[in-house]
Amino acid sequence: MKTIDQLLADGVAGKRVFVRADLNVPLDGTTITDDGRIRAVQPTIAKLAEAGARVVVASHLGRPKGSPDPAFSLAPAAERLGQLLGADVAFATDTVGESAQAVVAGLADGQVAVLENLRFNAGETAKDDAERGAFADRLAALADVYVGDGFGAVHRKHASVFDLPARLPHAAGYLIATEVGVLKKLTEDVKRPYVVVLGGAKVSDKLAVIDQLLAKADRLLIGGGMAYTFLKAKGYEVGISLLQEDQIPIVTEYMERAEKNGVELVLPVDILASGEFPDLKTKAPADVITVDADKIPSDKEGLDIGPRTRELYASKIADAETVFWNGPVGVFEHPDYAGGTRSIAQALVDSSAFTVVGGGDSAAAVRTLGFDENAFGHISTGGGASLEYLEGKTLPGLAALED
Repeated sequence: MKTIDQLLADGVAGKRVFVRADLNVPLDGTTITDDGRIRAVQPTIAKLAEAGARVVVASHLGRPKGSPDPAFSLAPAAERLGQLLGADVAFATDTVGESAQAVVAGLADGQVAVLENLRFNAGETAKDDAERGAFADRLAALADVYVGDGFGAVHRKHASVFDLPARLPHAAGYLIATEVGVLKKLTEDVKRPYVVVLGGAKVSDKLAVIDQLLAKADRLLIGGGMAYTFLKAKGYEVGISLLQEDQIPIVTEYMERAEKNGVELVLPVDILASGEFPDLKTKAPADVITVDADKIPSDKEGLDIGPRTRELYASKIADAETVFWNGPVGVFEHPDYAGGTRSIAQALVDSSAFTVVGGGDSAAAVRTLGFDENAFGHISTGGGASLEYLEGKTLPGLAALED
């Protein structure tokens, strides 16, 4: 995989360099609530601009239906990128149309432009190779060189991620190089004990990675909504908690495999529960009870790990040499159910291990709860991509960057 430093050594002055970034940031209206992904790609863009490239930045945001939708415009991201760069950033109001062509043609050496949301064009996500390829052809006409740096999208076989690199000289940006380097530390010559904390809503989303980790990790700590399927598999009452009953057989098999393989699979011992899901907008106080994990009342829903579980999980992390965390262990968006997720983050901060926060909601939680990002070994920009890499899958966006 060619690196951006090799590209820079060859010279990029005066060249149109297409940077596939991941500017898929959360928005409240037009206000960015977490600019982590923009800050993550900023070094690549800044270095190219400093070298005299004419930088064309492209990304998706959200899931529009293949046509323009103002709610998913990248305009706020372009504005924030300009603030981080300390320079004006031009913005094209389409992806490959008249505006994009004019904006790119108007760039001088060292200037940066952002194209409108790639998913406003149905060709970006098309299943049909020809349709996707046709869109990639139009994107390729806007550039001389391609730099892949949108790690959060490399597990997608999309036009700008998979097809476009085949049409242009290409290299990996700093962010992708960093992310891949971190993931190799989690899969090759791992320092032990290796502890993995998995949370999030659905156990079905994590089955493939659990399957792989049962042969690689020393401990698996389970939390979040997915924990209740494990607890149910042990025969516990889980009330009205999130449950995937159809997954109980495979969860049972995984618990048996963990014991056979000597992998410590740790489940919550107590739970914060309530009779109703909290209001995440008003964050009004919730009616919370703490119960043993095997005694959740039939009319209650588990919404966070309890205080004894927090202490237990922190103790399981304390002596680790490597920790990977993906998925909050409670409804962290509400203050009454943020304690469990906060305790996991604090345990990582207190640990002397190489700690990786696996993107997505986990990364958002770290920032929302006020932790210093530099206190962690690495905070990934791509939760889905990280999980698929750990599952052993070939990621289309990485394969496309191989020479």
